[in-house]
Amino acid sequence: MPGWDYERAAADRGRLAVCGCDEAGAGPLAGRVYAAAAILPDGLDLPWLNDSKQVTEKRREILFDQIREQAVSWAVAWVEPEEIDRIDILNSRIKAMQLAIDALEKKADFALVDGSRDHGSKYAITTEHQLIVKGDSLSCSIAAASILAKVSRDRYMAEMAALYPQYEFERHKGYPTRRHYELLREFGPCPIHRRSFLKKL
Repeated sequence: MPGWDYERAAADRGRLAVCGCDEAGAGPLAGRVYAAAAILPDGLDLPWLNDSKQVTEKRREILFDQIREQAVSWAVAWVEPEEIDRIDILNSRIKAMQLAIDALEKKADFALVDGSRDHGSKYAITTEHQLIVKGDSLSCSIAAASILAKVSRDRYMAEMAALYPQYEFERHKGYPTRRHYELLREFGPCPIHRRSFLKKL
């Protein structure tokens, strides 16, 4: 379960506003990639808080509201599918995360970033930061960011399902499932499909 060790270690080094940052939606064939940043009050106790993939959809929705209500500051950002095709998914993930950090109302002076990559060929995390592999299961701030990013993206994909019902986005959220590939072969790509991800078709 995530804890506060990384946040408190950064605070001990004089960092006054430590945010967690994570992204959602790097792997899908369709839709935006989302990222979120969150600064939480030290020691905030949120039952069920964990890596968003380890939390049920119902609990993610509850946590989403709790995080937005109780965070010191939070922000969500995204990169559109056509830009993903243009700059690639790694640059898009990095860009979205830095956009989320920059959008925080209370500015972060340090970021705990999930994963092992902090730059691509065009974009980099420019806020002083620490990379943490599996950070969403180790840091409460990153876990909160993962919930914000995941729920925001799922809600967006629900809107896209209403716009493009033939692809059943409400079921697979754009991920490369067998059913998604079947529908792609039947209908071809729609405007939110990432063309650079459709090499198998």
